[in-house]
Amino acid sequence: MIDQMHNGELYLPEEDELVEEQNKYLDLLYEFNHTRPSEIEKRNTIFKQIIPDQGKNNYFEPPFYANWGGQNVHLGDGVYANFNFTCVDDTHIYIDSDTMIGPNVTLATAGHPLDPKLREEKNQYNLPIHIGKNCWIGAGSVVVPGVSIGDNVVIGAGSVVTRDIPDNVIAYGVPCKVRTEITHGMKDHYKGNVH
Repeated sequence: MIDQMHNGELYLPEEDELVEEQNKYLDLLYEFNHTRPSEIEKRNTIFKQIIPDQGKNNYFEPPFYANWGGQNVHLGDGVYANFNFTCVDDTHIYIDSDTMIGPNVTLATAGHPLDPKLREEKNQYNLPIHIGKNCWIGAGSVVVPGVSIGDNVVIGAGSVVTRDIPDNVIAYGVPCKVRTEITHGMKDHYKGNVH
């Protein structure tokens, strides 16, 4: 059953074996979210358990939410996520090194069929999300199933990313669209309407 979660096909997520496995990870996530700020060592230990596939120097501000407790999230090095980061990690979410994620960002890999009968049966499908190196995902943004975001990308606050975004661009809006390329001449422009 767990294989069906990762192949993009329809499946029923409420199967007993899935719920039992999922609850194990959600219990760990609960522990992480209820650590005190002064319990940094405990928090780091639990963080490595909830996201076992990660590089070094990553930090998520609690609370962090994830359908599978972060088990299907994969991190490079130096990834930072602010408060209320939500990963609908029913399949894989890849976030490469040095990416920053603003508060209240959602990465959603799960989708549901358009056919009302299939939705009524609670069918679901999942498509992975890929976020490149050195990106900045602005506060309140949403990334939908199957989207890839290139390297060095800035996604403006409140965007809904429904399509792939290439490397080295600023993109924002609902739906999110590429607005300009990031060029070397922008090195002195550190303020803008993207946060």
